[in-house]
Amino acid sequence: MKGIILAGGSGTRLYPLTRAVSKQMLPCYDKPMIYYPLSVLMLAEIQDVLIISTPRDIPLFKELLGDGQWLGMRFEYAVQDKPRGLADAFIIGERFIGQDTVCLTLGDNIFFGRGFSLVLKNAVHKVESEQNGVVFGYYVKNPSSYGVVEFSSNWKVLSIEEKPERPKSHYAVPGLYFYDNDVVGIAKNIAPSARGEIEITAVNNTYLAADKLSVELLGRGMAWLDTGTYDGLLDASNFIATIQKREGMFISCVEEIAYLNQWITQDNLLTLASSYKTEYGDYLRQVAEGF
Repeated sequence: MKGIILAGGSGTRLYPLTRAVSKQMLPCYDKPMIYYPLSVLMLAEIQDVLIISTPRDIPLFKELLGDGQWLGMRFEYAVQDKPRGLADAFIIGERFIGQDTVCLTLGDNIFFGRGFSLVLKNAVHKVESEQNGVVFGYYVKNPSSYGVVEFSSNWKVLSIEEKPERPKSHYAVPGLYFYDNDVVGIAKNIAPSARGEIEITAVNNTYLAADKLSVELLGRGMAWLDTGTYDGLLDASNFIATIQKREGMFISCVEEIAYLNQWITQDNLLTLASSYKTEYGDYLRQVAEGF
């Protein structure tokens, strides 16, 4: 399976913070924001990743992440010159995806919870074995700002609507999507919405109409944080800081995940640790030495 991080857009909800830099490059406590979606792909054991961003910001992501070899991965980059919807990522990434299945994650979403790695690996297995799509449902208080999934009384998916005025449930669809290779052709054949975008909800409804979409619920104990506003970014930073200080283990530490996945060696990890003269570097040394 291939992975795509969509890190485009102008980030206007975070102006003036994002007037000169991508919101996915902003700090979320001790890491650049893009580390969090990257870690999700890594926990799903996806090593080939395409980062899609704006012409202005692609050089910054290349400087930060390079070709991925330092993590035992392979990174490629592509430009989205203007916002054309989330599903545009599959059209931009057609060559990168090739004949593979694919996971798309948004660059400003953070996930955290016990057992999340297993949830991700199960989604990969389901898509690759059944050749379908898998998305997630997460209970939110105010669902009208999201794509909303409607269920029957026995939890069969009935519909998915994008930012409905009258939501049919409180279950939002977070920015994490797994699909078989058909998604490229589906995205190409979707007509732009009234706001001129190729909507991911239209992709999901195409899979749903073909009875090829699974919606897995993320239950209590699972955190999904959207960092696209001032308060969202602050809340996420405070959440990360609280968990790390209390537990002593870091969230979305990409070097640690690469090491535990056996993509890099202990010597590689110690070399990376030596480049950080901070608590982050100290933590990497602890991981390499087995705490």
